[in-house]
Amino acid sequence: MAIRVVRLGSPRARGEGLRLGTVRRPPRGVPKAAHASRGFYDVWLPDLAPSEGLVKQALHATDDRAWRSFAKRYRSEMKRPEATRLLTLLAALSHSTDFSIGCYCAEEARCHRSVLRALLREHGATLS
Repeated sequence: MAIRVVRLGSPRARGEGLRLGTVRRPPRGVPKAAHASRGFYDVWLPDLAPSEGLVKQALHATDDRAWRSFAKRYRSEMKRPEATRLLTLLAALSHSTDFSIGCYCAEEARCHRSVLRALLREHGATLS
């Protein structure tokens, strides 16, 4: 059992399980009823997405220093009690079921999901 970190909108992998969208906004122009069938997500979980201001910062992080600044601020947001509880819950669930989390970004290394992967690991999650 494990968590898979994915790009939302990509084809689902065999055994991926429930797909959680850790994004600030739903996909544009896609009806809610089609989010899962079009490969986006089964459940929207915006509480693990960066704040709107941080999303803008990440999109403009063109060098390593700017990216590290974003990552530090996102980690700070994820220390909120609500986010910490969700990270702990997902880490515990990863030991008994397969599921995935994701974002729309093409490159994981410059996406909050890379930081989220590390946070989940720090909370004891099993990741594939």
